[in-house]
Amino acid sequence: MRKAFAALAALLLLVVVAEFYFAASGAADPDGSSYRPHHVLGYVIFLLPLVMAAVGALGRLPGRLIGLAAAVAGLTAVQVVIAKLARALGDTAGPLVFGLHAVNGLVMVAVVGLVARQAWVLAKAAAPVA
Repeated sequence: MRKAFAALAALLLLVVVAEFYFAASGAADPDGSSYRPHHVLGYVIFLLPLVMAAVGALGRLPGRLIGLAAAVAGLTAVQVVIAKLARALGDTAGPLVFGLHAVNGLVMVAVVGLVARQAWVLAKAAAPVA
């Protein structure tokens, strides 16, 4: 289970990096249609950490690691709230609030990186020594 959790953590890290790529490529599109992949990956980034938390619990991984994985889903929910709030505020305060979307995204990268690093340390510790 530790190796499965570590593989899911690596996948999550790749997905989060791809999310930044799609956000940047969507920002260059004047009509906004290129944001679709960014939105779709947002759902993946919400669901994948929940699956990781379940795998971690089944594998009896440390509670802190499971909690950090679940926190990524929470941070993803915050991303949605920030985007909706910014849209509701319109052109005056909306862009200022929407800047928090990027800041929260950076926090997500840090948390996912921490989870991935700790998951791989645990997975290597569980591997038989040859």
